[in-house]
Amino acid sequence: MIFLGIGSNLSSSLGDRFKNIELAISYLKQKNITIVKKSSYYESFSYPDKNKPKFINIVISIKSNLSPIDLMSLLISTEEKIERKREKKNDPRTCDIDIIDYNGKVLSLNNESLSITLPHENMAYRNFVLHPLKEICPNWVHPDTKKNIDVLIKDLKTPNNEITKLTQNDINSYVK
Repeated sequence: MIFLGIGSNLSSSLGDRFKNIELAISYLKQKNITIVKKSSYYESFSYPDKNKPKFINIVISIKSNLSPIDLMSLLISTEEKIERKREKKNDPRTCDIDIIDYNGKVLSLNNESLSITLPHENMAYRNFVLHPLKEICPNWVHPDTKKNIDVLIKDLKTPNNEITKLTQNDINSYVK
């Protein structure tokens, strides 16, 4: 299974953070990406600067025949459709889509314009990836370290209180 992390901490001209994530999913479906499962929405602080706008994140599992490089190219073009600007690392953004795990592969790929490390090199340290991933795949095991998701969550340096699983009432309070 392929797992993608999708996040947003800025509105775009197309909508709020939730709308940006839903648009990303819609664009992927238009490109023959099959969405298998979708986590709840989670809200977390920006990293590394907690003073920047909070992120809304989800993890989805997908099926695709695209290679990792071709999938990454599609994800970048999807981010750009949702007005992602790449200026400084960790700047607020309208849309961020990462390949978390690509069918359990462990590899690094580079071509002229893209480089990918699979599984995502920092995913094991990110509460906003691990919690939604556990929701949709509770028995997931890191392809490289072989640690299961419960161990990875237990080992997080970021306390669980720094991430919130949003209810529909929470979402309704944000979306006007």
